[in-house]
Amino acid sequence: VQLQASGGGLVQAGGSLRLACVASGGSFSINTMGWYRQAPGNQRDVVASISSRGVTSYAGSVKGRFTISRDAAENTLYLQMNNLKPEDTGVYYCNAYVVGVGYAYWGQGTQVTVSS
Repeated sequence: VQLQASGGGLVQAGGSLRLACVASGGSFSINTMGWYRQAPGNQRDVVASISSRGVTSYAGSVKGRFTISRDAAENTLYLQMNNLKPEDTGVYYCNAYVVGVGYAYWGQGTQVTVSS
C-alpha cells in the first residue's frame, strides 16, 4: 500500500488549504485513516482521524477549524483546513490502517507553512 499526500503550501494566517492523501497499490480495505503534524524539533502528533464508519476525532487545537473526510470509493483522505494559524505550520503526514495488517502505512508528508 502506498500513500501519496498533496495539497500543502504557503498561506497567510486566516487562509485555507485542503490536503489530500490517495491510497494505492492493490486490493485492500482500510480501517482508520488519519492526519498527523510534525513541527520542527517536535514529535509527530495526531491532528485528526476518521474510522471506516466515518467517526471523526480531532486534536483540541484544530477542532472547529479543520475537517477530515474520506472518499472510500477513491481510497482518498482529505483534510480541509480553515482559519490557519502560524502554529499549524509543519509537515503533515497521512496514515492508514489496512484490514488484516497490524501496523500503519504512512505517506511521505506535505509541508504546510502559515505566515503571520
